[in-house]
Amino acid sequence: MSKKKKDKGYESDSYPNILSDIVAESQIPLIFHDRDSKQGVHKVLSLFSGCGGMDLGFEGHFIASRKSFGNNSQLVHHVIDDDWVFLKKTKFQTVFANDILPAAEMAWTTYMSRFGYSEGIYHCASIVDLVKMHQAGAKVFPEDIDIVTGGFPCQDFSVAGKRLGFDSSKDDMGKHRSADKPSEESRGKLYFWMKQVIDIARPKIFVAENVKGLVNLGNVKNIIQQDFASAGGGGYIVLSPQVLHAGNYGIPESRERVIFIGIRRDALQPETLKVLESDVIPNKYNPYPYATHACTVKKDGLLPPVTTYDVLKNLPEPEDSIDLSQQTYSKAKYLPNGSQGQIEIRLDRIGPTIRSEHHGNIEFRRLSAEHGGKHIEELAKGMKERRLTPRECALIQTFPPDYRFVMKKTGCRYLLSPSNAYKIIGNAVPPVLAYRLAMRLEELWPLYFGE
Repeated sequence: MSKKKKDKGYESDSYPNILSDIVAESQIPLIFHDRDSKQGVHKVLSLFSGCGGMDLGFEGHFIASRKSFGNNSQLVHHVIDDDWVFLKKTKFQTVFANDILPAAEMAWTTYMSRFGYSEGIYHCASIVDLVKMHQAGAKVFPEDIDIVTGGFPCQDFSVAGKRLGFDSSKDDMGKHRSADKPSEESRGKLYFWMKQVIDIARPKIFVAENVKGLVNLGNVKNIIQQDFASAGGGGYIVLSPQVLHAGNYGIPESRERVIFIGIRRDALQPETLKVLESDVIPNKYNPYPYATHACTVKKDGLLPPVTTYDVLKNLPEPEDSIDLSQQTYSKAKYLPNGSQGQIEIRLDRIGPTIRSEHHGNIEFRRLSAEHGGKHIEELAKGMKERRLTPRECALIQTFPPDYRFVMKKTGCRYLLSPSNAYKIIGNAVPPVLAYRLAMRLEELWPLYFGE
């Protein structure tokens, strides 16, 4: 990497000196105001927004690996260099976002300010409280919503957790549920509060996301699908949920997520309504994005999987970085017991699932020779054993290299700490996966709704 690149950084009105180790020139869009006055803009109400993986994907206009899209992709606005591209803007516009984590709000509002969005769009509050406020007469949710998105909490359905499902011991704020807290307000049932927001907002489409483990937890998938279908007095078609493997969409990560898509019947074109209610939906009408990379899907014409090397190769070591998100990493020691996170990543393959509970289970970027490290050339150069940094985790998740995850206030005090950065990155939807979904829905919008 050239000295010229390392001396340059990003600038924004709110947070100057946004530095990146990877891309030198600012890619901040210059025209973003008065978009609601334009025809064809679809308003998005985002729930369980976290640090913005789903929202950024639905916005577009961000930096991505060139190998995630290949040469001559129609989704690329312009090529930055041999390794990075800038994606086209979508027709979606975020008008409301929400989460309970202040760290997620900090990351979201910092980055999304470049789209002209004020901090007031983001509501750091429980969805339960927001719905109750609406029921009490407060004006909480915007009107004329076209799409509701939400990755409702997944810890209670994940195979990596205790799999308590609907019987979660945590409440809507993620704390241990007290005896007088209704079970309907447990973390495992927050999807039902998302359903109530759908009742209120009546979007044309809603997209709900969760971990793959949900589909194997008894009849949980069917219950959730039926509950979502009851939204709006039974006015939604809820398509059979599909599990999407991130590696098949140009994400260098072994991450699988189940996606529920619901579509409002009375908004659909008559012919489309008939097709979507049939037992077999033709590809022409299928809202789930097609695989673009040959990771777990083997098919002619697909691009090769994106590897961790493809997105990490230009990063300096933490001690040489100008990026706060790259300068630090978990110091949890190596444990030779085979427990989660005690392996180093392969640079010639996709990476592991980036997890939220990070301290001792975030994988190693590099192990020492003593611990079985395979990156011999790096070790020979004196590079030391260490775990993945927040920036490396974020790049594996396909967040752009200028997305700020670690921020300092003064001295050693953090506005957004490395520990919180790991947490919100691990909770996120990969932006490139969300972008693929958004562009598929954008492509089908005229067929579905005639507009």
